[in-house]
Amino acid sequence: MVSVLGLTLSACGAKAGEEAAAAESCVDTSGDSIKIGLINSLSGTMAISETTVNESLKMAAEEINADGGVLGKQLEIVEEDGASEPTIFAERSRRLLQQDCVAAVFGGWTSASRKAMLPVFEGNDSLLFYPVQYEGLESSENIFYSGATTNQQIIPALDYLKNEEDVKSLFLVGSDYVFPRTANMIIRQYAEANGIEIVGEDYTPLGSTDFTTIANRVKDSGADAVFNTLNGDSNVAFFRQYNSIGLDAETMPVMSVSIAEEEVGGIGANNVEGQLTAWNYYQTVDTPANDSFVERFKAKYGADRVTSDPMEAAYLSLFLWKEMVEKAGSFDVDAVQDAADGVSVEAPEGTVTVDGDNHHIAKTPRIGRINGDGLIDTVWEAPEAVQPDPYLETYDWADVSGATGQGS
Repeated sequence: MVSVLGLTLSACGAKAGEEAAAAESCVDTSGDSIKIGLINSLSGTMAISETTVNESLKMAAEEINADGGVLGKQLEIVEEDGASEPTIFAERSRRLLQQDCVAAVFGGWTSASRKAMLPVFEGNDSLLFYPVQYEGLESSENIFYSGATTNQQIIPALDYLKNEEDVKSLFLVGSDYVFPRTANMIIRQYAEANGIEIVGEDYTPLGSTDFTTIANRVKDSGADAVFNTLNGDSNVAFFRQYNSIGLDAETMPVMSVSIAEEEVGGIGANNVEGQLTAWNYYQTVDTPANDSFVERFKAKYGADRVTSDPMEAAYLSLFLWKEMVEKAGSFDVDAVQDAADGVSVEAPEGTVTVDGDNHHIAKTPRIGRINGDGLIDTVWEAPEAVQPDPYLETYDWADVSGATGQGS
């Protein structure tokens, strides 16, 4: 058990409830193909974000198949729509495991969807590869987290605001579910330790489109900056309202942790130009691996399409699973788990490596600024990949360089 911020959490969730007795695996490895499951919101408020994740997973599977598959077997995709509802994610992930007999599942976005699926995967002793940054304070033997955890995104974002933007006060705006509320508890603890005043904190239901009251509260607060944990298409309404009352990146900058290139297009670059983001990957990352990745994605889905952190993390997660399986020489869950530690791939974002103890990966934090073309330029990055610390066990709250080992 681990205690963080007054919360007591289990490093691996209990296999209880209706999933208490793990179902015997029905995965069929006897043929020339192996089934994998994709579960993404292709409808509802999160579709603006999750559709591109689904596309990147399909592209990864296609590339793996073209290169001979996994252990010589072609990947056969079984797809489900989580429909932006945690209960649907749980029900349809159970269907993927128990009826479709997939070897692993890739997807999810909100922490609510992940937490709804967690007991399903633990109870069926199966594997979920979750591709999105999140609030940390979790580790499961049955989930691999290929997005950032707290010390790879939220803490570097706060370091940047403090060191580079000289922020002394923050207003917190978020969707009303587990990720924003937990992230904001961490932000409050950081703020208290580092002399930053939290002058306001507002939540709105996921999918909300009326931000008149919240935007005016933000303006009246006089905050130096806003920390934004809104998700999905709520960001469109928030930033349009933000601009309509005279706020922008110059008057009161916003640091967002769930807006990537895909969402910028929906919001309108003119509404968010100059605003800040914290991720591990941007389309503009200047490496040969990323240049090739962007070129292939655009060739497949359209020259006007953009790449983003969550879809890149999803893409690389399929290659991580492939490497784990081939290192294990088996699709067996226990064998894959045992083989996971140290597995590494050269991803578009850079080299990523699996931590076999907590099932997160080493990633390079990057702070970006949205430009007028709707892309995001890196304004700061860590000098090397940062080891994952989902429980912030190694973080010194009194030291703003504690998360990355570097100041900004």
